[in-house]
This record gives sequence, C-alpha cells and structure tokens, in this order.
Amino acid sequence: MAKKPGESSSNSPSSPTLIDVAKVAGVSPITVSRALHRPEVVSKAAREKVMAAVREVGYVSNMLAGSLASNKSRLVAILLPTIANSIFADTVQSLMDRLTAAGYQTLLGLTGYSAEQEEKLIEALLGRRPDGIVLTGTLHTEASRRRLAQSGIPVVESWDLSDDPLDMLVGFSHEAVGEAIARHLLGKGYQRFAVVSLGDPRGLRRCNSLVAELGRHGCTDIPTQILTPPATLEVGRTGLRQLLEDGQQPQVVVCSSDTIAQGVLAEAASRGLRVPEDLAVMGFGDLSSAANVHPPLSTVRVDGTRIGEQIAQALLERFRYPDGRGEPVRVDTGFSLIDRQST
Repeated sequence: MAKKPGESSSNSPSSPTLIDVAKVAGVSPITVSRALHRPEVVSKAAREKVMAAVREVGYVSNMLAGSLASNKSRLVAILLPTIANSIFADTVQSLMDRLTAAGYQTLLGLTGYSAEQEEKLIEALLGRRPDGIVLTGTLHTEASRRRLAQSGIPVVESWDLSDDPLDMLVGFSHEAVGEAIARHLLGKGYQRFAVVSLGDPRGLRRCNSLVAELGRHGCTDIPTQILTPPATLEVGRTGLRQLLEDGQQPQVVVCSSDTIAQGVLAEAASRGLRVPEDLAVMGFGDLSSAANVHPPLSTVRVDGTRIGEQIAQALLERFRYPDGRGEPVRVDTGFSLIDRQST
C-alpha cells in the first residue's frame, strides 16, 4: 500500500509536513512557506493550491519555528475595553480583514476600561513578541508606556487623539465631540441639560467637554449620572430614573453611548414621556440600531471602518519599512453629528 502524505514508513501516524503539502499542491516547499507566512508575495492561484493542500493533508503550520527563523510572529494584538456592545465592531472587522489578507493573525484582549488591566495584558503580550499592538485610547499607566517604548514593537493608539502619542495615532478628538454636541443642542434652543455617562475615560472626557462648553454659554449646574460599565439598556434606564427621582427636569439628556441613550428612551416611554416634546435624547456612536428605534436616535457618527483601515495601513507600512518613511502617523478621522427625531 502506498504511503500517504505525513505517514511514516512504519505506518505509525505522524504530523504532515510542509513537504507533504508541497507534493500535494504541486509546488515547491519554499512556495508553500511563502504562501503561509508571506502570502502577499505569492500569486492568488498558488495560494489557493497551497491552502487546498493544507486542508487535504491536515497540515498545521509551526508559527513558533517560523517566527524564530524570521524574527516575525505574524501576530497583531488588539486591546479593546469591551465587546459587550458593537461600538468597536466596524473598526475591529475592517482591521482584521485587512491584516488577514496580508497574512497576519490577530489576538483580542479586553481591558474592561481599566488602565491597570491593560498593563497586565501588555505584560503578557510582550513575551509573545507580537509584530504590532493596537490600543484603544491614549490613557495608559506609566509602566505600560515605559514597557512599550522599550519593546520597540509598533503601537497604534486608536479612537482618540493626543499631543503625546506612544507611536502611531488614529482617531478623533473626544473634546471636540463634546463641544460640537453642546453647540448643536444650544442652537436648537435647549437650555436645561443632563448627562448620563459610563465611567469610562473617553466618555467622561466628552461629557466634561460638553459641560464646559455649556458653561461658556451660561448653562451651569448640569446634573450628571456616572454609571458602571459596560453600556446596557438597563444602565440607561437607571440613569434617567435616578435623574427624575432626584427632582431633575431636563429638556435634553446627552448620553455617552447609543446603548445608554436607547435605555433612556425606554425609561422615558415607560413613564409616558414624549420624545422629543417632553425630553430630548442624544447618543454617541451611531450603532446600526440607532436609526431604527422609536423615535430614531440623534447621535454622533464615528467612521469605525475607516479607523480600522487606517490602523491596518499604518501597521503594514511600518512592517514593510521598520525605520519609517516621512512624517509620523497622526490620522484624525473626525466625526459627524446625526440629527434625528429624538432631538
């Protein structure tokens, strides 16, 4: 009986090898290696042959051996505050799609909006030598900043802007968002404001900027409810409930996320409050559900897909040219106000 690929001469099973894949695919071993570790330098037809052969023989690539030989892990770590809501989904999807097409794998880690938890994840990741690290936000512990600087690993801070970035930066100004919301709602004639926010640093910065801008226009003493992450409908309902039970009578409630805003809408409906006649509601994020709730939610749209694409482009360019070319990567992706029926 003929020996099958990956089977030893003594008929004892063994792991299929790269040479087995090459024989089945009808290509050279070096082509197999390139298709698996540097797919961008191999033709589409060759990649398809190799991947079909990989599936046929059950080959598992030894990424550790490859990384030792090339000093590249082909791994990018992405640290997110949470996956409990979809506000980061477009960014992660477009980033992963672009990196996967370039032959990189991704690893997700959750920080829970905690700089200390982020520090622990970074410590664990650095020992695995990822080729790149993507962080959400620009608030990090001093130990994290020091370790990342010492590692020499390319870093992209995302969903934020900063005057003192660690390395590359792709995002938008949360302070500018807060100011824009304040001016927009003042322009619509609202005078009595309230805020319902998660206790996450970026949401709080938007809200603080909103309150500061309102103060410059004579609106002071803005009642605020700061609640514990993650964002849920119940958090939004609790926020409005506490405001009303405290005797507050805002004309408009500004929320740190669309999910919280939808909870506010639900609580308002349960109390017979008309939106926007009795209470207007403003969200943030423009989730896919925002336009389909009743009434449709006014919000702030952030181009998450573009953020992901720009992160991937910055990383891939750095991987290709480690010494850098031209100006440092600083991309302001901006935002836009979406005025719907809730305001």
